[in-house]
Amino acid sequence: MSVKRKDLIKYLEGNGFYLLREGGNHSIYTNDNITIPVKRHNLFDRITANQICKQAGLDKKF
Repeated sequence: MSVKRKDLIKYLEGNGFYLLREGGNHSIYTNDNITIPVKRHNLFDRITANQICKQAGLDKKF
């Protein structure tokens, strides 16, 4: 199952993260304590999306 990037971003932003800056291949999101790089792909596999959530200290959603 694939996860759309916009759904992952919406979940991060809904939990207090915001866009810090855009890089060439990554967007950097932070909540002032944790900084998460998110690749600029349109789709992620479910495992990768959940690993990003885990790095952010959030519950698995996908």
